[in-house]
Amino acid sequence: MGSGKSTVGKLLAEKLNSNFIDLDDYLEAAEQKAISQIFEEKGEIYFRKKEYFYLKEILDSKDSFVLSTGGGTPCYGENMDAIITATPNVFYLNVSITGLVDRLASEKEERPLIADIPDEELPEFIGKHLFERNFYYSQAPHTIFNKDRDATLLVEDIVDQLV
Repeated sequence: MGSGKSTVGKLLAEKLNSNFIDLDDYLEAAEQKAISQIFEEKGEIYFRKKEYFYLKEILDSKDSFVLSTGGGTPCYGENMDAIITATPNVFYLNVSITGLVDRLASEKEERPLIADIPDEELPEFIGKHLFERNFYYSQAPHTIFNKDRDATLLVEDIVDQLV
């Protein structure tokens, strides 16, 4: 969350003349419900099963696309294996805890996962999540370190590393 996946993904898709797909948006459209509503009505297990189903549906398509997943997507079930098996062009946008706190502090109202977390607790919350998820994120064949760089420069870095 807050690493720039959607922003960079859209710019990358444009640069490559490809489709941009946000997995969360795709899932919401297919289920005709907001993710928060799915969690509330059917629970996280149902959501994670559907997330994997739609991820596989996208990955198995023959279309050219740039996919942005949710921050938790790689960490559940066989999601990361499915992504890496589908393409060598998997990128982890690595942002420091401080960088994420700076980005997310002003967006808390728009992000339900952190909306109720006091500002002083945000660094610990983000650090804990990064620690828990690092095992999965580090499986990506490519890591792009984003030290407050412009998204267009990140896109150029990605293009240079495409297989």
